[in-house]
Amino acid sequence: MIEADRIIKIDIENEMKSAYIDYSMSVIVSRALPDVRDGLKPVHRRVLFGMNEMGNTSDKPHKKSANCVGEVMGKYHPHGDSSIYGTVVRLAQPWAMRYCLVDGHGNFGSVDGDGAAAMRYTEVRLARLGEEMLSDIDSDTVDFQPNYDNSRQEPVVLPTRFPNLLVNGASGIAVGMATNMPTHNLAESVNACIAYLEQPEIDIPELMKYIPAPDFPTGGTIYGYNGVKEAYETGRGRILIRAKAEIEAEDNHENIIVTEIPYNVNKAELISYIADLVTEKKLDGIADINDESNYKGMRIVIKLKSDANSNVVLNKLYKMTQMQASFSVNNVALVNGRPKTLNLKELISEFVAHRHEVVTRRTKFDLRKAQERAHILEGLIIASQNIDEVIKIIRAAADTNEARERLKERFALTDPQTAAIVEMRLRQLTGLEQDKLQADYEALEKEIARLELILSDDSVCRAVIRDELIEIRDKYSEPRRTDIDYTAGDFNAEDFYADDDMIITISHRGYIKRTQLSEFRAQNRGGVGAKGSD
Repeated sequence: MIEADRIIKIDIENEMKSAYIDYSMSVIVSRALPDVRDGLKPVHRRVLFGMNEMGNTSDKPHKKSANCVGEVMGKYHPHGDSSIYGTVVRLAQPWAMRYCLVDGHGNFGSVDGDGAAAMRYTEVRLARLGEEMLSDIDSDTVDFQPNYDNSRQEPVVLPTRFPNLLVNGASGIAVGMATNMPTHNLAESVNACIAYLEQPEIDIPELMKYIPAPDFPTGGTIYGYNGVKEAYETGRGRILIRAKAEIEAEDNHENIIVTEIPYNVNKAELISYIADLVTEKKLDGIADINDESNYKGMRIVIKLKSDANSNVVLNKLYKMTQMQASFSVNNVALVNGRPKTLNLKELISEFVAHRHEVVTRRTKFDLRKAQERAHILEGLIIASQNIDEVIKIIRAAADTNEARERLKERFALTDPQTAAIVEMRLRQLTGLEQDKLQADYEALEKEIARLELILSDDSVCRAVIRDELIEIRDKYSEPRRTDIDYTAGDFNAEDFYADDDMIITISHRGYIKRTQLSEFRAQNRGGVGAKGSD
């Protein structure tokens, strides 16, 4: 029997409002939206951190994907193996990521929409660029939080050395909002960050000289520039992407050769849809279509009929199929734990602010370690200069604690210094080792002065950030894959008709007929022969 005082009466309407708000905020913050600082959602962050913690790095052999998934699921992300393995797979797909953060070995799917092999068959390790996401994580550069069962700590954000949110983009659907961010070229993104570091008041048009447009992993051509400009200025816009196609002559006909397709377009579905249009007679002029893609690259061959106009067919393909597709930009990311729509400058400024904090915290950590080491060296140098007396005190002491206390009183040393002296090895008594102690101490003094300068002078700190960005750019930069057609506009009616000579005939009743010149024939009296018109 339920006791009356244990029954809590609540208003169902208010309870549903409160519960749904809690749920939606959980989805927004802990699942669907990336953090503006490292460009990662929690599952991506946990995968990279887990792989790093288990030593699954680029300089070691690949490990089974199941090993990685189990590590991440057991320690950091208790939401099932399918979501974790799906994340691992995406991080290793070169047609999904502009720069892969995971180095995959095995079948990780294809641009045709094929799924990856089961995790027991594939192998992974961190890519070199993925390791740059975790650089200096052991130097107190970021905050840590307890994992789901409070058994260990996981990072709140990664101390990435490059603007990953710009470079690899992001996509996700939350409650009441979504994000869809395009990928960019690493060198261009780094150059924009450097320009912002050198001139914080720089405006968006100036930044666009460094980042002219997104750079998609599948290449293609950005058709028109208004959508790019709007996306960079407001954080929202619509970018048109066209497949790259060339017209190639062969015997008595022409072929359209497609070598790159728009981002997120399924190649197999694209080919199937074109074939369906031809079968349904909605698209004329195509005789056959073959997929000749291989490990060297993509190659779709569209064989045209001998009487087909290749430019007209190509324009119809752009109009009617996903050979021309749109990418709807929606730059929503978490800033200080809250979702915000960001323009290009805000994306760059938030990353630079994160790097400033990372470099400052790392410098404080290194300074503390250097000061501690210098303090120990001071004690060792004092001991080496008075070695006979030190040995005499240690030999006369009854135990280690007494030796430490006597050394502390005689030479005004601290506990860490006396501990180091007592543990000093005999080889450190040689003249060469004593010179080395002094040299190490002098080098540490210079390092301490350098670290203190970074902390005291903001311009020096920004120079350190700049030098590290340049190092990343020089090590990992690649040429652009996506071209930009600035002059592109909408389709015109004449784009869908061949530019052939025509004959226009008008009847006595006012009817008009258009006939191709090649088809027009004049019949002589008596039906003898046919004569072409001039």
